[in-house]
Amino acid sequence: MAAAAAMAEQESARNGGRNRGGVQRVEGKLRASVEKGDYYEAHQMYRTLFFRYMSQSKHTEARELMYSGALLFFSHGQQNSAADLSMLVLESLEKAEVEVADELLENLAKVFSLMDPNSPERVTFVSRALKWSSGGSGKLGHPRLHQLLALTLWKEQNYCESRYHFLHSADGEGCANMLVEYSTSRGFRSEVDMFVAQAVLQFLCLKNKSSASVVFTTYTQKHPSIEDGPPFVEPLLNFIWFLLLAVDGGKLTVFTVLCEQYQPSLRRDPMYNEYLDRIGQLFFGVPPKQTSSYGGLLGNLLTSLMGSSEQEDGEESPSDGSPIELD
Repeated sequence: MAAAAAMAEQESARNGGRNRGGVQRVEGKLRASVEKGDYYEAHQMYRTLFFRYMSQSKHTEARELMYSGALLFFSHGQQNSAADLSMLVLESLEKAEVEVADELLENLAKVFSLMDPNSPERVTFVSRALKWSSGGSGKLGHPRLHQLLALTLWKEQNYCESRYHFLHSADGEGCANMLVEYSTSRGFRSEVDMFVAQAVLQFLCLKNKSSASVVFTTYTQKHPSIEDGPPFVEPLLNFIWFLLLAVDGGKLTVFTVLCEQYQPSLRRDPMYNEYLDRIGQLFFGVPPKQTSSYGGLLGNLLTSLMGSSEQEDGEESPSDGSPIELD
């Protein structure tokens, strides 16, 4: 019996080696076609092989072939073909129900970084990638994938989109460094404090207290226009500093007095008090408003920011909540 099992295992290994060798030979032929400029023929062959492998449940072979093919087309400036194969990479992940792993997330982020930033395929790709990476949990995507996307968008100087993905990652330090660059390159000197205040309040609305603290500390230490503190010259920065301390303490009276004392600073952005209403509910036991005093776009923004975090008020998670619409 043991000998038979060993023989079967050896045969399986040989078949696996032959299959891998076959994939490599096919890959070599496809690469040669692309190198010769036969892009259309090569693209169609990649698609044919993908569906053949998928029908044989060879999901890993299908995914790896599409990934290498996408990189090859990207290197030859064939954006459409590369984007199509990138979608097939996702399709293989979705249909095979593959578990999320760092290597797969890094591959998806690599493909994303090579796509034309203005292509509609990129929007579709990132939406599907995030959905797959959530593992069916209903969350907004894996924090590691959000971090990788944020770093790519930061390099492209797409600061608003980068901020969105940092908010759903666990990388408060990276977010702070991006915001320093955003503020110094695009912002007014008078708004230095507002860049970090918005991020801290939004992190807290997503119940990510640790990243809120890290983004504040890193930003205030590294921003060239902010003098050493606390205390700070800017009243809004002092408010955020006190707020983070109050969140740790959890005392409603401290939170209430703090918000009252800093109303002149909080009136600089109409969203601040709405964020603080939600923070009061999450960390200080303030009951939700019976009727909303805001509506329209403002109400929609708050609903999208705070929606699903109500389901798990007892836990702190960087990926809780619904998408944040950033201005």
